[in-house]
This record gives sequence, structure tokens and C-alpha cells, in this order.
Amino acid sequence: MGPLIPNEIIPYEWNNIIAILIGIAFGFVLESSGFSSSRKLAGVFYGYDFAVLKVFFTAAVTAAIGLYYMDYLGYVNLGELYVQPTYLWGGIIGGAIMGVGFISAGFCPGTALTAVAIGKIDAIVYIVGIMIGVFIFAEAYSIFQPLYEGSYLGNITVVDYFGANPYWFIFGLTVVAVLAFFVTDIIRRRVKKVFY
Repeated sequence: MGPLIPNEIIPYEWNNIIAILIGIAFGFVLESSGFSSSRKLAGVFYGYDFAVLKVFFTAAVTAAIGLYYMDYLGYVNLGELYVQPTYLWGGIIGGAIMGVGFISAGFCPGTALTAVAIGKIDAIVYIVGIMIGVFIFAEAYSIFQPLYEGSYLGNITVVDYFGANPYWFIFGLTVVAVLAFFVTDIIRRRVKKVFY
């Protein structure tokens, strides 16, 4: 059955409307969870709050298990899902730049937009910084293009790249998530004793 739009179960014209509705719901959930606070997000790096890590690990594991289970039942065809192309060095360097921004500002782009929506000045400054960075990148694209488009690996997943069994990979990811939850609880308790 799925994906719904490519298989014409839902008309293509609904694509943007569904995206906007999902975006609004996602922003609402982020704000309701307190993820519009840079202190909560920075807590991951300082060891006093690991809610972000737990939420995103839980989302990744739940989505992976759900997708493969739906594929097994015949409701989703994994072969029809879009996989973002991998440009290895562009991804590594871009991820490092975003990581520095995340640590220094306490926001990722999504949580920053949520914080902008409720009027947080630090998030507004962060988004202005993103726009300046995008402008510089766009204007100097000819300089960055060889790096940006270099090391093209195609539309692959981690499972494809390593030739791993997807079910064992998901099982391993789940084990890593549970261990991360356990370890981060120990770290949080120790940091709490030191600072409180």
C-alpha cells in the first residue's frame, strides 16, 4: 500500500498540505515537550538532562521497527521509500558545523524555529545566523561544490552500505538505545549530585 502519495492512495495535491499539518504537529509536540528551551537541549552536552537523546533514540527505533514490520505485513514497500543521497564528506563536514552550532546555541534548526514561534530572542539570533550561513554557502557554492558533491555514495542506507541484515541492525540499534538510556541515567544522577 504505502507510500500513500506515490501509489496514488492520496492525491499528489495533498502533499504540501500534509507536510504543513505534520510540521505544525511536530512543532506543537516540540514546544509541549520543552524542546524550545536551549537549556534543555544543551543539557545533553552538560550531563544534566538527556530527554532529547531519549526522545530521538526512541523515535528512530520506533520508526525503524514500525517500517520493517509494516513492510513484513505488506502495508509499506520499503523499496518505494525515498532515501536521501549520501555525499560522504559534505555530510561529515556539514554535520560537524551543525554540531558546533548545536552545542554553542543549544538549538537545532527545528527546535530553533519552535522557539522563534514563541518569541525567544536567542533562537531568533540563531536563525539569523543560519540564514547568514546559507547565504554565504549559496554565494560561494562554486568554491564549495567539489566538496559538497564529492564522495557520492548514492541513495544508500547504513544497512545497504555494510551489507547487514536489517533486522539484526535494528536489534543492535535497540540494544544501543537501551544501554544509552541506562548510562545517561547514571550520568544524570552523578551530575545532579555535583551541581545541586
